[in-house]
Amino acid sequence: MSKTNQPKNSWEEIFIKYTDKPLELLVSNNIVRKNLIKLADKKIRQGLLEDKNYPRKVQEDKYYMSRSFITAMNKAFEGAKNAPMVRKALVNSLIQNIFLKSKTQVKKFHKEFGRNPPSFLTISPGKFCNLQCTGCYANSNSASSEKLSYDVLNRIVTEKTNLWGSYFTVISGGEPLLYESQGKTIIDLAIEHQDNFFLMYTNSTLIDKKMAKKLAEVGNITPAISVEGFEKETDARRGKGIHRKILEAMKNLREAGVPFGISVTATKNNAELILSDEFVDYYFNKQGAIYGWIFQLMPIGRADSLDLLVTPEQRLTMFRKNHQLIKEKKIFMADFWNCGSVTNGCISAGKEGGYLYIEWNGNVTPCVFNPYAVANINEIYKNGGNLNDVLNRPFLEKIRRWQDDYALKQKPEDIDNWILPCPIRDHYEEMKKFIDQDKPQPIDEAAKQALKDKKYKEGMINYDKKLAKTLDPVWEKEYKNSKLG
Repeated sequence: MSKTNQPKNSWEEIFIKYTDKPLELLVSNNIVRKNLIKLADKKIRQGLLEDKNYPRKVQEDKYYMSRSFITAMNKAFEGAKNAPMVRKALVNSLIQNIFLKSKTQVKKFHKEFGRNPPSFLTISPGKFCNLQCTGCYANSNSASSEKLSYDVLNRIVTEKTNLWGSYFTVISGGEPLLYESQGKTIIDLAIEHQDNFFLMYTNSTLIDKKMAKKLAEVGNITPAISVEGFEKETDARRGKGIHRKILEAMKNLREAGVPFGISVTATKNNAELILSDEFVDYYFNKQGAIYGWIFQLMPIGRADSLDLLVTPEQRLTMFRKNHQLIKEKKIFMADFWNCGSVTNGCISAGKEGGYLYIEWNGNVTPCVFNPYAVANINEIYKNGGNLNDVLNRPFLEKIRRWQDDYALKQKPEDIDNWILPCPIRDHYEEMKKFIDQDKPQPIDEAAKQALKDKKYKEGMINYDKKLAKTLDPVWEKEYKNSKLG
């Protein structure tokens, strides 16, 4: 471009001036970062709204969520001004490796299997936890021995990176900061895999100033801290004084420059609270959270486990409020059910762009809410296999075909309801057929009981019918018939 044709006094001029600089240097400059954000917003909006493969309202949801993610990233950079390793990880591990890098592994996978690989894994490396939360599996001292060996854990992360081009890893538990095997911890895993960015679900009670400083020095871990609401709701489930410890952990992370978020389980008891203006202001503005995850309760076991389900009416209210926060306040608050339009529906079973779940005993399941194992990674490794050997299991293939038939391979006007995306929770009758046909192994007693309890099956099916009656009209009116991009 000649000097006479260069734009003057605009973000384009600044972008052109700095395009030969490393991205890490660019985003560290507040002025340049601000203008790069404008550029990214423009390109993302243009790309999404021009896509005619899906209804326009679906693409609009994706755009607003992308915009809220950019806002969260900017907040993370601002908070990490004195944490150089955090900034480096946000640029290199998260932005470049996950969003910008052209991955030869994906092309190789597609050539071999005819489709793109999953984008990430969720791994619970250990069952042990230091809390005894009501209804949680991870509260027994005997759980301390139930864990993946570090060699296996390290191999899993290495393989998903090398085989799938996957640079995003979710760590759950138990309490991840209590995991230790062969003298190694989650911190060691993150150090060994600096090319990955790790999201770690944690109760945060172990994040003192020393741990916060260590997380800042590693850089590529963001804690997602579990809360149930405010102090009253959180302490009622997690134990007296736990909310106070959570606030102390958040303070330690803010001071160290480590970006963190919150994780909330939605039940009929807190459905209105966790999306209220008061709740959002408290955690996002006052405490400094940059993102939030909402997990609507997935009941597993006997029929009485359905008592705490979010009601269909509450779910619709949550849907409205969640999308309002994303669109109007640019809050990155993702509900894995009500935000199904953003992810093209269900992301389980190792679908393209989706994930699989591996728990402490090595069991591999379609997702964290579908507790039926198709394989065990320890056995696969003993027999000379790798992660790719899991993906062709019939149970997973059935779920992926359901995803295709439900929406992914349909014309825009024929796509089924993506605000009812979940096969195990929103379409239980279909999922139960797959389980009966392929007989994946229940990973615990509750999962086994769910298959035997007729009242549980009837309750789930009736619940899904009520959900459809409430939410199908929203999809038909606001999404399915929306103008195409």
